[in-house]
Amino acid sequence: MDAYKGRSQTTKGIWMANCVGIEPLTIAMDLEGTDGRERGEDDTAFEKQSALFALAISDIVLINMWCHDIGREHAANKPLLKTVFQVMMRLFSPRKTTLLFVIRDKTKTPLEYLEPVLREDIQKIWDTVSKPQALKDTPLSEFFYVEVVALSSYEEKEKQFKEQVAQLRKRFFHSIAPGGLAGDRRGVVPGSGFCFSAQKIWQVIRENKDLDLPAHKVMVATVRCEEIANEKLSGLVCDKDLVALENAVQAGPVSGFGKRISSILETYLSEYDKETIYFDEKVRDAKRLHLEIKALNVDQHVNVFYTNHVIIY
Repeated sequence: MDAYKGRSQTTKGIWMANCVGIEPLTIAMDLEGTDGRERGEDDTAFEKQSALFALAISDIVLINMWCHDIGREHAANKPLLKTVFQVMMRLFSPRKTTLLFVIRDKTKTPLEYLEPVLREDIQKIWDTVSKPQALKDTPLSEFFYVEVVALSSYEEKEKQFKEQVAQLRKRFFHSIAPGGLAGDRRGVVPGSGFCFSAQKIWQVIRENKDLDLPAHKVMVATVRCEEIANEKLSGLVCDKDLVALENAVQAGPVSGFGKRISSILETYLSEYDKETIYFDEKVRDAKRLHLEIKALNVDQHVNVFYTNHVIIY
């Protein structure tokens, strides 16, 4: 936002970008603010859809909060929190999300005094949210890890603000390690399936359907493992060593035929295992079995010319 051009909406819709210099690869997502005037008070559909999308695909959700709103009954972020908690009831997820509250424009009041008040506010909102009977008495801690940090005013203490932001940024390095900000890795989708997964999740949300993440995880694994298996099978068919071996066996006996064809096959199976290791185990194993069967059929046309070496393993 350019302060000299007045105040207006800075983010429209949902934006994503790769975080530069943070390992492992981390994607940041910026959501349209819920307190802007551009959409109007009555347009809450996109607000709820974007909140659900963020919770469904994110390990960490940062909530920007004005320091003076802490403890206030009509704070600007209370509707947002209520929305977050409400949509969580629609999200069948096996893992907990980290809610990182970033308090901006911190006053002289120490954080150790601000944080308990903020946590009390959060708990009150959670208690007032309507829940299904099965989740009626479920504590907030079953769904979320709550973290709180504070930043000085950018306009009044720019240098200190930038130093604090740099410290906050460091917390995202190795965030998926045990004890990190995103330490709960249950039910995650591997990076190679992220784009497909995010597209399907948004489609379900737009259609206003309940989002069952465990079932979604299996669906993503099925599609991606099938794609990877097909890639490996195509690679095997065109493999130059296999083609050379086929030509050689037509000319006569080939020394070490069994070991050579087994080695070629094992190369592609190992590549499949490496690329699918983080997908659902049952799906991964089933697709591997299908790949083995198809791969052996590919090798069969080589064996037909060399029946004395039909044993592969």
